[in-house]
Amino acid sequence: MGLGALGLPQLVSTRVLGADGSPGASERLNLAHIGMGGMGGGHLGYMLARQSRGDLNVVALCDVDDNRLASALKSAGGKPTPYRDYRYVLERKDVDAVVIATPDHWHACQTVHACQSGKHVYVEKPACCTIEEGKAMVRAATGNRRIVQVGSQGRSQREAFLAHQYIANGMIGKVRKVTCWHYASPSDDHPVPDCEPPPELDWDLWLGPLPWRAYNPRYCPGSFRWMMESGGGQIRDRGAHVMSNALHFMDADHTGPVSIEAKGTLPTKGAWDTAIDMEVTYQFKNPDWTLVWAQPGEPVPYFDRDKVKREGIRESYGAVYHGDRDKLVVWVGDGQVYTELKAVNFKKPPGGVEVPHSPNFDHHQDWFEGIKTGRQTIMNIEAGAATAFLCVLGNLSLILGRKLNWDPVKQEIVGDAEGHRLMSRPQRFPYTL
Repeated sequence: MGLGALGLPQLVSTRVLGADGSPGASERLNLAHIGMGGMGGGHLGYMLARQSRGDLNVVALCDVDDNRLASALKSAGGKPTPYRDYRYVLERKDVDAVVIATPDHWHACQTVHACQSGKHVYVEKPACCTIEEGKAMVRAATGNRRIVQVGSQGRSQREAFLAHQYIANGMIGKVRKVTCWHYASPSDDHPVPDCEPPPELDWDLWLGPLPWRAYNPRYCPGSFRWMMESGGGQIRDRGAHVMSNALHFMDADHTGPVSIEAKGTLPTKGAWDTAIDMEVTYQFKNPDWTLVWAQPGEPVPYFDRDKVKREGIRESYGAVYHGDRDKLVVWVGDGQVYTELKAVNFKKPPGGVEVPHSPNFDHHQDWFEGIKTGRQTIMNIEAGAATAFLCVLGNLSLILGRKLNWDPVKQEIVGDAEGHRLMSRPQRFPYTL
């Protein structure tokens, strides 16, 4: 459909502000939402609230499930134009930016095509399912000068900033190890047979770039998470949050491990094939440190039990940062981030290390500021791909049953022909990069 031939809109200029300093009519972004499920509905609610303040316009909604699309359209007052196929959204020259909250296997294609169409992108995590997808996303964003924010929103949380500041100012000494914990993935203990898809679902479009297969209720909607090719399990879900913060705090977004070694248990029956339990060890060099992803690992209970109950804190995953003087615990890693009081109450000394944070600790606002100014966002696509690579490589090491060596500069598996081939996978025409 000639996506690359479409015109590229310029970055929004502050010169088009209204006389009172509020966004002028020509500065209000026209947004489209692709994927209206759980996270997609949450994003839409946020954007509709901003629309009510005159900050932006939600002009299009897209989903392959007619029921979800109808529900989203109703919540938006029936005003946006509904679509089933995202490619028609990208053809609209009045759409400035898109919010992508589809299943993981769609993230790369839709982000690349959106950037090629001149749209800025907010895409849910994990950024990609393969190494080559992540590289393609980076090339599309940089080559088309688009601002891409990946939805590991934990980086924008206030207590994530406070934990980062505490570590960056040397309060626990030099960090040599970060250990993450998370509960295990489920198994499909009661398989069901394939059947016809529900009438409201366009199954071909749901599969998109994946190989064709018959519909099964175990595949979607939310259960896509437990399929290796579409979801990747807990490591590619919550790992994309917890390990995102680890790379951020360790100033390692532009580096990578030199080796990855996984062990764990893969299912032996049913539709779901992601690891039930697993432990992955990543070794980094220059500086030397170790990152461990473990499900279940060794959970650390949150210190304030009343707060857990009062605020509904999900303390069942997080990370411990082990310094040579002390350690710091950071609980969860997405929409909620909590850390220890010593970090919360820490006052940065004069001349201390400044660490970045999103405006008002708002991940979406950080994206909007990036679009307005052209600066990199806190979870830009390079950082998002680097985090996703950790998740992908952990799964590949487990599947192959051996340690993998990684070149963080070339971003390639080295010395392992089979592993190198698994850095990419075929995509089903016409849903290709």
